[in-house]
Amino acid sequence: MPLVRTIEPEWLDDLPASDARAVRSRRDLKRINALMMNGALVARELGRAFPGQPPRVVAEIGAGDGQFMLQVARKLPHWRAIDVVLLDQQPLVSPATREKLAAGGWQTQLVAADACAWLTQPAAAVPDVIVANLFLHHFDTAELSALLRQLAQRTRVLIACEPRRSHGALLGSHLLGLIGCNDVTRHDAVVSVRAGFRNQELSGLWQERTAWTLQEGAYGLFSHYFVATRRVNRGTVAVPEFAQ
Repeated sequence: MPLVRTIEPEWLDDLPASDARAVRSRRDLKRINALMMNGALVARELGRAFPGQPPRVVAEIGAGDGQFMLQVARKLPHWRAIDVVLLDQQPLVSPATREKLAAGGWQTQLVAADACAWLTQPAAAVPDVIVANLFLHHFDTAELSALLRQLAQRTRVLIACEPRRSHGALLGSHLLGLIGCNDVTRHDAVVSVRAGFRNQELSGLWQERTAWTLQEGAYGLFSHYFVATRRVNRGTVAVPEFAQ
């Protein structure tokens, strides 16, 4: 029987950024992203969406400490002169991470803001692509529908990686202690899987269907992906003036 989608609070969201358990959990997330192969998935979809010239502006919502985008950048070593906007409610990106991104030709702009509020702010232009990694599952159906509508108005490509809501992924989330994940990570992993997605659930909430090409499905053992690409000719866009 399929798991019913349920939303529960995740411990990491309520811990202070400097809390030792939160710091450890963010390190755990780097390993979990590697296990889920989310960085490889995003790099693959970026390459498919921009097979010729790379995008000028990439934005990640819910970017955390920026380590995920660093993983993606390292899988695209031939891409240069990328402006990357890392948005999160807490300023967690270290100078060292920014320097590593810059060494690969990815210049960072940090934005400390709520993603939903940021998406409603006027901008001079839209990002070529918005990435959401382990972010969309935090929202209930009504909130998610509104968020997807906002995202459709602010970008030409959306790439999302989420937990797969399946019994196999749930079993995997209960076994994370075997690779040394702490109590925060173990709790949040189970909660995340129960809030994750399956089949065409995200596509069903996308309202602008006629103007977009949608792809959605399972990836690897534990991931679910959703890619929305606007059906227009891609021209050059100006770097957005994002609110700080």
